[in-house]
Amino acid sequence: MTHAVTIPVLPCVSLDETLDFYGLLGFQRTYRQTAPNPYAVVEHDGAQLHFAGVKGLKPTESYTTCLVIVPEVERLHQSFAEALRSVFGKLPISGLPRISRMRKGQSRFTVVDPAGNSVIFIRKDAPDDYDEGQKPQSSSPLGKALRAAARLRDFKGDDRAAAKVLEVALARNEKGLPIERARALAARAELAVALGDETRARSAREELQRIPLSETEQAQFREELEAADSLARTQR
Repeated sequence: MTHAVTIPVLPCVSLDETLDFYGLLGFQRTYRQTAPNPYAVVEHDGAQLHFAGVKGLKPTESYTTCLVIVPEVERLHQSFAEALRSVFGKLPISGLPRISRMRKGQSRFTVVDPAGNSVIFIRKDAPDDYDEGQKPQSSSPLGKALRAAARLRDFKGDDRAAAKVLEVALARNEKGLPIERARALAARAELAVALGDETRARSAREELQRIPLSETEQAQFREELEAADSLARTQR
């Protein structure tokens, strides 16, 4: 085959609701029909998403996923986040619809639309091995837990599982580099904020403040330290 093109067709409950949502994100509607079957197409910078109305669809039980390869993701995520915040009053990181969180240097993020479809936007030069932000890689228990939590949080969108992985690793209190424990606590605090657990977020921050770190070490993961506070601000 020459110049083959693959176009996903995603299910939806309501074309109106779906088109309004993607319109909010800056997608343009390029086609719509109501009969014989509900069908519509939206486009954003050359990426097309097709939707078909499906009777009886349960958005909370949807597992439909689509990958969109894009030149960059950070500004795109910021644009989507600002649009969603303007309507919802805060960044919707749970429920339907929602958008996953984004950290500097991250190569992908996920938008889950009102029908439960997960559209994953991936930077075209994204690494195959999803261990972003954990270089150099550590083989310590905490280092492994940090990478596992990152995959669960950012790739699978499972904050609860990510929090559990870190909680187990932190509870073992095994010897390791102070900065690794600090990173794990910072990640745990951010997950606690995302899950609405203010008590755990506060206790993680308090322990983090007691860890002796040099100025150089603090600078190495300043963005991780600020992630929980940044997320808390978007939820107000």
